[in-house]
Amino acid sequence: MSDKKNVLVLCTGNSCRSQLLHGYLEQALGDQAAVYSAGVEVHGLNPRAVRVMTEDGMDISHHTSNHVDEYAAVPFDYVITVCDHANEVCPVFPSSAKKLHHNFPDPAKATGSEEEIMQQFRAVRDQVKAYAHQFVQQSFAGLAAQAD
Repeated sequence: MSDKKNVLVLCTGNSCRSQLLHGYLEQALGDQAAVYSAGVEVHGLNPRAVRVMTEDGMDISHHTSNHVDEYAAVPFDYVITVCDHANEVCPVFPSSAKKLHHNFPDPAKATGSEEEIMQQFRAVRDQVKAYAHQFVQQSFAGLAAQAD
C-alpha cells in the first residue's frame, strides 16, 4: 500500500518562489510524495524562474501556474507557504495538513540591470534549495527508513 504524501507549496502568484520549491521537492521526494504548487492569485510562470532552475540542471518549464482553489479536494499532508502574503490569506485546509511557513524574498520585485535581477533570482533559488533539503530531511527522513 502506498503511503504517498501530498505536499502543497503556496505563494501569492505561483510564478517564482513556489515554483522553485515545487521543482526541488519533486526532485528530492520522487515517488514518496505528490508535490503541487499554487497561488492565492495566478500570475503565470516567471521565465527567469525557469532560467535559474535550468542553470541548476532542473527543467520546470512544464509547470503551470495554478490557483489554490483547484486543489480544494486534495487531502494535503503538508502546506508550505513561501511568502507572508500567502501565509496571511492562506485558505483553511483540513486540520490534518501540517502548515509550515518560510518567507522568501520575492525575486520578481528585483530591480536593476538584467544581471542584477538574475543575481536576485539565483540568491532566492539557493535559499529555496537549502530549505527544500531541510524540509525533506525533517519531514521525510523516517519515510525512507520505513520503505525498506
